Amino acid sequence: MTTAGATTAGAAGPAAPGERTVFLLAHTGRKAAVRSAELVVEGLLRSGLRVRVLEAEAADLPLPPAVETVPEATPCALDGCELIVVLGGDGTLLRGAEFARASGVPMLGVNLGRVGFLAEAERDDLDRVVNRVVDRAYEVEERMTIDVVVHRNGDVVHRDWALNEAAVQKVSPDRMLEVVLEIDGRPVTAFGCDGIVCATPTGSTAYAFSAGGPVVWPEVEALLMVPISAHALFAKPLVTSPTSVLAVEVQEHTPHGVLWCDGRRTVELPPGARVEVRRGAVPVRLARLHHASFTDRLVAKFALPVAGWRGAPPTQ
Repeated sequence: MTTAGATTAGAAGPAAPGERTVFLLAHTGRKAAVRSAELVVEGLLRSGLRVRVLEAEAADLPLPPAVETVPEATPCALDGCELIVVLGGDGTLLRGAEFARASGVPMLGVNLGRVGFLAEAERDDLDRVVNRVVDRAYEVEERMTIDVVVHRNGDVVHRDWALNEAAVQKVSPDRMLEVVLEIDGRPVTAFGCDGIVCATPTGSTAYAFSAGGPVVWPEVEALLMVPISAHALFAKPLVTSPTSVLAVEVQEHTPHGVLWCDGRRTVELPPGARVEVRRGAVPVRLARLHHASFTDRLVAKFALPVAGWRGAPPTQ
């Protein structure tokens, strides 16, 4: 079956030795993403690379016949791909991270949204992105993930993972969620709150940041536990060892809550549920185009004022 004039990946067959294939993922509901995808595809094909997309997205993209399509977003859909290029905002980038983790293929994000900390480039950088991909002028780094397990009455009832965070939140707008926090098998404190965010360093600039947590540089290996609107005297963000096990227990007498992983996958938490978070077994691989420090990225993304900075004095 063909879509938008493109042949299926199965019909095209596996890439021949020496051929290179890039998987493209885009937020096709946005005009900017559609135009950006068109430019990226044209540039990659013109340079002799193969491009593969999902059938559902191909229907919304003006693609030439040379583009391959695959019907489902499974790890096998990325067989033979050297890179995932993602065009979109934070939600699309997190969707790309799901593909990257499942397949082991590194992801290169182009931000078409607002902040886009996971992105390596902006919309105005498309030509440079294509050139760097063609020249293999990028490096790959691994980002820590978290594995999440939900227990109920001693049984495992749900397993998940996250690149940014696992958030335990209340459902009822008029009642707080009563929780007990635990680290490494020992209780820390109990209180009512709107929720708890358990985050990675990558996620420290996402939901945990909005909840008042610290910004953690990506190369720091740590886990974060950040309360959301806690009704307590001691409700500070906590930063633990990357080998720690964080747990949030939903009290028996409280209304049920909900678990969100990266704001994309959710499961209900009945009273008595226990959520355990630990360092993930599988990282997400991100492609990097330049060596700009995280400090510079932070300043640029949040437009932080740095006027008056003089820098370190010259050495004698």
